Amino acid sequence: MKLDILYEDEYLIACVKPYGVPSQPDKTYGLDMVTAVMEYLDSPDVYVINRLDRPVGGIILFAKDQDTAAKLTDMVQDGQIQKYYQVVVSGLMDEAEGTYEDFLLHDKKSNVTRVVDKNTKGAKKAVLNYEVLDELDTDEGSISYLLVELVTGRHHQIRCQMASHGTPVWGDTKYGKEQTGKGGKPNPKSSKKKGSGRVSEIGLYSSRMEFLHPITKEEIFLHKEPEGAAFDIMDQMDW
Repeated sequence: MKLDILYEDEYLIACVKPYGVPSQPDKTYGLDMVTAVMEYLDSPDVYVINRLDRPVGGIILFAKDQDTAAKLTDMVQDGQIQKYYQVVVSGLMDEAEGTYEDFLLHDKKSNVTRVVDKNTKGAKKAVLNYEVLDELDTDEGSISYLLVELVTGRHHQIRCQMASHGTPVWGDTKYGKEQTGKGGKPNPKSSKKKGSGRVSEIGLYSSRMEFLHPITKEEIFLHKEPEGAAFDIMDQMDW
């Protein structure tokens, strides 16, 4: 796989993760981003900073050494790396912009995250801000185009929170299978790999990242316009 590199220096590298490719090696033993970057750099010292779910595309950041990785990880935990996603969801939002604050619990056995009461053992606070960019009516129902700022970085956070608030991410059968579109019609079908039944892409894209370089203190601005089936729908119909 040829890497789409957005930024690189001696300390870090940022590139675009295609839909359907895991961020790091997993039990499927297929192509993954960590291995691809290792091969490109010809180095085993590669540390992924922001993991993206397999069916999510967009910007993914890696450190080239352990010290830089530790600094970037601390920055993520301290909210010093601003992460923005462009998202297509099924349904209409109640407000043009807003904030979701929920408590999430990740079930490692089922690999599913749920919104739970804040007093639930193991629950972690999850916060995101959203802004509605556009809305459309389609044959499958209404869809909304959002810009989401991910304030915290919980497992499946955007997917879980959007579904729990009644507007699941387009094509997300894991969290949105119970949701329906306008008039009770089902969600638009997600893109699947032939013969596998596995969802290869959903309407969720890591499109922007901003932070101060942990070593040089340079202002880093990473941007990639979203691509994929969900965003094609918006482009084709919004004219």
